[in-house]
Amino acid sequence: MDLVIDIGNTNTKLALFEEKHRASASEVVRIITIPGKPQTSYFFDYLNDHPDINNCILSSVIHHPSSLTEMLNKRLRLIEMNPSTPVPVISKYLTPETLGYDRIAAAVGGNALFPAEDVLVMNAGTCIIYDFINKQGEYLGGSISPGMQMRFNALHTFTGKLPLITPDEKEQLTGNTTGTSILSGVMEGLVAEMEGIAGKYEKQYPGLKIILSGGDLNYLVKRLKINIFAFQNIVIHGLHQILQFNVNLSS
Repeated sequence: MDLVIDIGNTNTKLALFEEKHRASASEVVRIITIPGKPQTSYFFDYLNDHPDINNCILSSVIHHPSSLTEMLNKRLRLIEMNPSTPVPVISKYLTPETLGYDRIAAAVGGNALFPAEDVLVMNAGTCIIYDFINKQGEYLGGSISPGMQMRFNALHTFTGKLPLITPDEKEQLTGNTTGTSILSGVMEGLVAEMEGIAGKYEKQYPGLKIILSGGDLNYLVKRLKINIFAFQNIVIHGLHQILQFNVNLSS
């Protein structure tokens, strides 16, 4: 079995994949989400509970203890994401040392789902990240903007009286209280941004495939009036594609 470890800004995700039928994106066995950054002992116990794991990829957007890398290296064939990690696409990004591993993984995942297609991945999490890969399999980059919760937090943090609002299904275009006005501003603004950026790509790349992913997918999927493919864990699947690619290179 293959293990994907994705340590993000907010949560850590662990995903198990079957090693057979390696080209299929549906081979995932289980994905679990853990708040924060677990200790190395958690992963040690996890491997003891899953002795069939042979290969692992570790991706972290924040600092993680060296003890984790050392333990994984001793027990598994480990690929630890870094700017030099081989990937199954051509990166045209000018500063690869600053490129988030979640971004290149999202592009790889999008390319695997729609090979030889122009693909825009919109990953709605802590940030809204837009990543574009063309039909030649070239990753060109994209955009980064504040995520939904970050927008709510910013309005509350950087003003004197605005309350902290949580999203719900009842926002209205014209807010008639301070709370509903904030809700309208954040949600309507976010949807307008995403539709606008996607629309610009569609004009430039007719036939574009648009993938929506990330933790806030469920809040957005019914609100966006564009043709999208909802895929909850595109980064996880992209990381698995990268793991497969590197395992095959070393075989």
